[in-house]
Amino acid sequence: MRSASKTWIKATGAVAASAALVMPLTASPAGAAPAAATQLNGSWAPFDRCPVDAPAMLAADGDTDVPLCVTSTSPNGSIKLGKTEATTGSTNLQFGVIQHPADGTYTVVPPPAGSLITGKTTIPGGLLGIMCPSNVPVVSAVCGQITNATLNKVTATVESAGTPTDFSLVAGISSGPIVKLPVKIRLENPLLGSNCYIGSSSNPVLLRPGNISAPSFAASRFNADGTANPDEGSLIQIALSGAAQGDSQFSVPKASGCGLGGLLSWAIDLKVGLPAAAGSSNLVLNDAKTYTAGLTAPGLSVPDAGKELSESWHSAVK
Repeated sequence: MRSASKTWIKATGAVAASAALVMPLTASPAGAAPAAATQLNGSWAPFDRCPVDAPAMLAADGDTDVPLCVTSTSPNGSIKLGKTEATTGSTNLQFGVIQHPADGTYTVVPPPAGSLITGKTTIPGGLLGIMCPSNVPVVSAVCGQITNATLNKVTATVESAGTPTDFSLVAGISSGPIVKLPVKIRLENPLLGSNCYIGSSSNPVLLRPGNISAPSFAASRFNADGTANPDEGSLIQIALSGAAQGDSQFSVPKASGCGLGGLLSWAIDLKVGLPAAAGSSNLVLNDAKTYTAGLTAPGLSVPDAGKELSESWHSAVK
């Protein structure tokens, strides 16, 4: 039991650092989980969507399986897909992590509604910029309908396209890819329809984000209800701030489902430069603030560490 506690103390900073990612994770297995936007007290406040009631988290015993909550936020960033560049809005990423100290592996447990909450990104130039002008009849006819800002505006939202894999604790505090995230990018515009995507679940964009700059580190102990207790708190929060994360080696597949019958997908491919080979696109998340929380000594809570973490989270609800 003591070994599990020591392993968590060594690795929790790595988990925290590796959480500052811009893209969403897949939905979690069926089961209860805290509702979105729950208000929590004190040190629990950043973890308002941690899936502490997911079956896998509740089953963590604190010895062979150690449960943790992870959250990461960023105010802005940038993304380049082929020949198109845009800034990103604020992001909030949350998920649970179950550590397996014996073999150094882990399991990611996302909230049931997905791990990422983010504002939509507006594409510079709108539809005129990513598809027009063109002397091709079908495209020219569509472009001729763009007579106001509403018809021209295009927003992009990144969505999960599968289960994340290849999570690396070591990379979280050093360098190299932290996790592989399959995603797809939804383009929204009245003329593009409601099913216009770059990438798909069967052919996703595979992001492997890692540290671009080193984060600063802080640790603090707190009570089950979130109040600070520097000396005897049963839980610990690890905070990493000031880091930038990103990926410049991912490839981007073609668009699909854009316009009536998908007739405008190829026009977007032509203008944006899709498919884009690895190295021609780039993703950066600025000033990420990442927090990890878990039991200070999970080995002392065997076999009920997951249940204790859940009870603590619920006791902090305002």
